[in-house]
Amino acid sequence: MVFESHKSTFNRRALLQAAMTTAAGGILAGSASSLLAQAPGPKPASNPTANPTANKGAKLVLLGTKGGPRVGGTRSNPANALVVDGKVYVIDAGMGVTAQIVKAGLNLGDIRAIFISHMHSDHELEFGNLVYNIWAAGALRTPVDAYGPVGIEAMAADFWRLNRMDIATRMVDEGKVDPATLLRAHDFAAKQGPVMAEGGVKVSAFTTPHPPIENLAYRFETPYGSVVYSGDTAYNPALADFARDVDVLVHEVLYVPGVDRLVQRANGTPAFRNHLIESHTTAEQVGQIATRARAKKLVLSHFVPGDMDWITDAMWREEVAKHYKGEIVVGRDLMEIPLG
Repeated sequence: MVFESHKSTFNRRALLQAAMTTAAGGILAGSASSLLAQAPGPKPASNPTANPTANKGAKLVLLGTKGGPRVGGTRSNPANALVVDGKVYVIDAGMGVTAQIVKAGLNLGDIRAIFISHMHSDHELEFGNLVYNIWAAGALRTPVDAYGPVGIEAMAADFWRLNRMDIATRMVDEGKVDPATLLRAHDFAAKQGPVMAEGGVKVSAFTTPHPPIENLAYRFETPYGSVVYSGDTAYNPALADFARDVDVLVHEVLYVPGVDRLVQRANGTPAFRNHLIESHTTAEQVGQIATRARAKKLVLSHFVPGDMDWITDAMWREEVAKHYKGEIVVGRDLMEIPLG
């Protein structure tokens, strides 16, 4: 019996070592952009039904509407989901995005692609964890594409290295495939241009300033209408041109009196205040952008500050309405905005 126990332990260690070698090989055999492979078998529909039109249509789901990395309050950190004919496209992956997707009633296995706007933690902190969570739930059966600024490929590879022990163990114990083979990360190095096209959905990106770094705004064209997501950006009239005649413009927003309170709370300096003002778009400026873009609907999100209850919806709307006379939606977590 003692011999059999040692033999079993030895075999498991051998399998674990082989799994770790396989997982590492999947990362190191090529560049991060080539982390892909064909998954076994087709991906099942999230809601099997005899009605072929059951999943038809499109909607935007606001998963997290608070700006910044601070956790707490009534809003979650930045994340969104665009659902088109049952396929889910995640836009930014702040802390809590997986839980918010589940709360929204979306199926993790329906996630087709992830788009990261820029390399600030409140927009990408749960990027790797989101893909891992899909895998851990047994829902990662076909490759997921991820798009973002230069660095997204390296971030994906680094995440798999960081978690190689856990992944190797689960590959042995649970018979799972290497998740690194099912995430295809793509650096977007251009200033503007096409990003993805599949299943009637076309995505393009536009670079905007978010000092001291840059940000990618994304435009989604679907059979049911168009959506532009600003990401984090300083006031930039060129973004309005990128968003021209869009059906839904989702734009970050900053309330200046709230920033003063935020700086006081953080014991910040005038330089910190100036940084916030100069790297974001004030509510009044958002109205100017929406008007120049001729946006049919304006959705406010990524609120700065996003955890001060004394700032009411009416206050946000009043500032924007000084320059924009169209429909204004003050975003809330898990709010759904239909297209078409």
